[in-house]
Amino acid sequence: MRRIYFVLIVLLAGNWGSAQEKKYEADWLSLKEYKTPDWFRDAKFGIYCHWGPYSVPEYENEWYSHWMYTSPNNPEHKQGKRFYEHHIKTYGPLNEFGYKDFIPMFKAEKFDPEEWADLFEKAGAKFAGPVSEHADGFAMWDSKLTPWNAKNMGPKRDIMGELAREIRKRDMKFIATYHRQWLFGWFPTWDESTDASDPQYADLYGPKLKKGDFQYPYSTKEIDEGIKRYYPVGDKKFNEEWLARLKEIIDNYNPDLVWFDNKMDVIDEAYRKEFLAYYYNHALKNDQEVVATYKFYDFAKGTAVLDVERARMSEMKSFPWLTDDSIDWKAWSHISNPDYKSANRIIDFLVDVVSKNGCLLLNITPKANGEIPAPVQERLLEIGEWLKQNGEAIYGTRPWHVYGEGSTRVIEGHLSERKNPDNTADDIRFTVKGNTLYAIQLDWPSSGETVIRTLGKNSKQLEKQIKSIELLGASDKLKFNRKPDGLYIYLPKKPVGKHAFVFKLTF
Repeated sequence: MRRIYFVLIVLLAGNWGSAQEKKYEADWLSLKEYKTPDWFRDAKFGIYCHWGPYSVPEYENEWYSHWMYTSPNNPEHKQGKRFYEHHIKTYGPLNEFGYKDFIPMFKAEKFDPEEWADLFEKAGAKFAGPVSEHADGFAMWDSKLTPWNAKNMGPKRDIMGELAREIRKRDMKFIATYHRQWLFGWFPTWDESTDASDPQYADLYGPKLKKGDFQYPYSTKEIDEGIKRYYPVGDKKFNEEWLARLKEIIDNYNPDLVWFDNKMDVIDEAYRKEFLAYYYNHALKNDQEVVATYKFYDFAKGTAVLDVERARMSEMKSFPWLTDDSIDWKAWSHISNPDYKSANRIIDFLVDVVSKNGCLLLNITPKANGEIPAPVQERLLEIGEWLKQNGEAIYGTRPWHVYGEGSTRVIEGHLSERKNPDNTADDIRFTVKGNTLYAIQLDWPSSGETVIRTLGKNSKQLEKQIKSIELLGASDKLKFNRKPDGLYIYLPKKPVGKHAFVFKLTF
């Protein structure tokens, strides 16, 4: 018996030692050893929320904190004029009521992390979490690095900590999203007529910059063509603060996924590499599998997961990827006149993304008081009901060798989702799990039959013999006929469900 114990101890010690020896260095070559964990590839669907002091004014979008400062002496006044005029009319001059003055109004008095986590779980999300810090410089966690945080001001609660506990109780992964790099120039710290230039608020409003220093990030086209323009980047202090807050989030909350907005080109590349090395090594130490995401060129390819914003891919990709999109067509935070997407639109989007080796991170829009608007809840529950019936065709699946068929063509590109029309019954997407192929039709056909051209005998895409076909949610197996020009599936008289319809093919 003692020998057996000795062998076990040696084996365990050996495994522990090998894990500890594997260290990521802060260089791209070392970081390319990273592998996307299976939990992310299996999860497919996550939820996060833009929620902070910018939720208080409920006006147009989450950029309110930026656009409210576009006074006539600001170069961006033409774009932000309506925000500025609304702010002056509603709240008063910017030297009397600045963005900082929204923080006491952001009370979150109805915020219930248990209710939120329950809703995320019922919606079918497998990972969830808040925006940890938006471009406004306000930390949504109990931070020792800045007094401008949710534990110290506004809600006076550790929003991230409370959500992390409840989300993990429900066996979901916890995520944190980070936008702080946008703070560089977000507020007009050069403008002496506003509170943003007051040194006592510098920890919130960011470093003192010059007029015109706020710039949009370089586009991929500019990068590819070597175009240069005036583009200030963060100094050492700003870089160090950017990284220190990330480390505090990692050390305190152990997020399973850290998502980044773009504009990380204001951060020195060395700090970006140091973040990844720190995060991946921290995960190794805790025996945790983690994901970091990036947009465009902010991390080197292969070191993290690529994310596209309000967009999708036109073709299947060989690598796992993510898309983030908001439930509201117009905004990422709660506004007084939202334009919510339908559950059907979101489900079709999810199916299309999954068929192409992607995952969806859906943003929702809580009110400043912590309530999640009823229409948002209704849509999430509708998505959850669909996933409850059809989730086996989503969770844990992998792309087939053909992503799908149909006449609807996807337009790629940053913020391109508006250009993509709704899907029709002509559109079918495939996923696979083991020896099972799922064909997902994105609307119910009016003809009483479904014809899948890709699975016809002449297409040569399917060499196996089909044993049976069932429609998920229906009690009986379906009759079918595989002809040269397509697989003909004969449908029940009435649809089973209201959204995308899943055919399960066994061989």
